[in-house]
Amino acid sequence: MTSHSIDADIKVKWPEGQSAYSPGTAEELSLIAIDLLVKEMGSDAARLFIDQVFERYRNDPLAAHPHDVSHRALPDEESTAGPLRE
Repeated sequence: MTSHSIDADIKVKWPEGQSAYSPGTAEELSLIAIDLLVKEMGSDAARLFIDQVFERYRNDPLAAHPHDVSHRALPDEESTAGPLRE
């Protein structure tokens, strides 16, 4: 069970338009951040960047607690941007 909530309005401007996100949980915020990292850096560089965070908590027994997040929905996105091209 989560002991916190997130109240954020994130606006991302792209040359093709803009995207708006309103995450309410850490999971939703993480998905948004990872999506932006992949779009900015590419998947391999983003994965290496994210691995730094996992490495920091590698020996933390509290971080090893498994959470079932399979029931969580993806965050809603309101976007005027077209699909990004890689």
